[in-house]
Amino acid sequence: MFFTALVSLFLPAQVGSQFLNHFGFIHFFSFLTLYTVPTAITAIRKKNVKAHKRKMVLLYFGALIIAGGFTLAPGRFLHEVFFG
Repeated sequence: MFFTALVSLFLPAQVGSQFLNHFGFIHFFSFLTLYTVPTAITAIRKKNVKAHKRKMVLLYFGALIIAGGFTLAPGRFLHEVFFG
């Protein structure tokens, strides 16, 4: 997930508004992933299971469920694949 989020930052937004002439709203979830993965690893190394679990749940819902839902928005490639 970390590597995919890192690579996605080099892909320009082609749907919706852009800021800095490159990033779109969905890039927010890439930044979320790049922050959450290292902090979750740090938490589990410090034996803080509760913080690690909270960060992993945040990552799952934010980066997979919500961002995944945005990929089905009209104008995006997956919307065309699934809905024609």
